[in-house]
Amino acid sequence: MTTPAATAAAGCAAPDQAAPLPLSVDLEKETVITGIVQAEGGDPVAGAYVRLLDRSGEFTAEVVTSPAGQFRFFAAPGTWTLRALSRFGNGDAQVTADRGVNQLAVIVSN
Repeated sequence: MTTPAATAAAGCAAPDQAAPLPLSVDLEKETVITGIVQAEGGDPVAGAYVRLLDRSGEFTAEVVTSPAGQFRFFAAPGTWTLRALSRFGNGDAQVTADRGVNQLAVIVSN
């Protein structure tokens, strides 16, 4: 039996960040920002909070990374900052996202 909790990340109501994109997502019309949070040594960081900030630095959304350090946002095309906060430290990355899947890594350090 599948329950709504089974599709959410442990401890929060966010969708499972490691789940495949739903078939209903039209990548010719939608913008997906996805990636992984990594420690300086390259290991994935599970349970990191990843914030999506707009061009002016305003908070837009937040998700928790999967056990493999993965995150995903659905956003408008444009320039975004991703800020990861974790027990290994913090890190920022910028992306200029177009329609389709936009992938990046956010490296965290103390």
